[in-house]
Amino acid sequence: MSEQPPNPARAPQTRATINPRKIVRDVIVIGASAGGHAAVVEILSRLPANLPAFIGVVIHRGAVSNANWSVSLGHKTTLKVVEPANGDLLMRGVVYIAPSDCHMTFADDRVSLDQGSKEHFTRPAVDPLFISAARAYGERVVAVVLTGGGHDGMQGLLHVTSAGGLSLVQKPSEAEHTSMPEYAIAHDHVRAALSVDEIGDALALLALGRDVSVEATEQIAQRRAPSTLA
Repeated sequence: MSEQPPNPARAPQTRATINPRKIVRDVIVIGASAGGHAAVVEILSRLPANLPAFIGVVIHRGAVSNANWSVSLGHKTTLKVVEPANGDLLMRGVVYIAPSDCHMTFADDRVSLDQGSKEHFTRPAVDPLFISAARAYGERVVAVVLTGGGHDGMQGLLHVTSAGGLSLVQKPSEAEHTSMPEYAIAHDHVRAALSVDEIGDALALLALGRDVSVEATEQIAQRRAPSTLA
């Protein structure tokens, strides 16, 4: 009987390590657009109540939206989820959701809200939060880009990486809208593309200064930049 070729689906997979220097990444910033609400809910559901980090979340939303998203985004997590006021103190174990029609930034351990010019045709936008976190907290930052159209978050990730922080994205194959994670992969040194469950589990470990093992197939190996930015 002739030997059968190996089944690639059963082939052993090499693992790779994120955060091998075991830096405490206790400033978490997350950005998303279309489809991001459900993705953020799932990530937050994976995080423990005693998470030793604070989290900033920007999801594109309409300027006329009066809904307070702290309830809908927080219904599956034990963390405290709030829409902050300008000047609120940043506290560990708290998730700060950017309010409607305001850019949200972090500096001097406080939240800043402003109605500056729209970026990527929206306010709030992801880039202002990411860039402010990179400037204020450097290598302590882990930034995550999730599902969404356009390329908001890409410039912010470049700042995070340049400051020594860590950049992650949702797997484009699992994102409802692939443009934002794909642009991030194409233009930045993204360390890994993971499912939302894997992102949540990784954030919990990174906040403790742990390294994180992922399948090497999820590690970003090649980047193909789109010819133009939409």
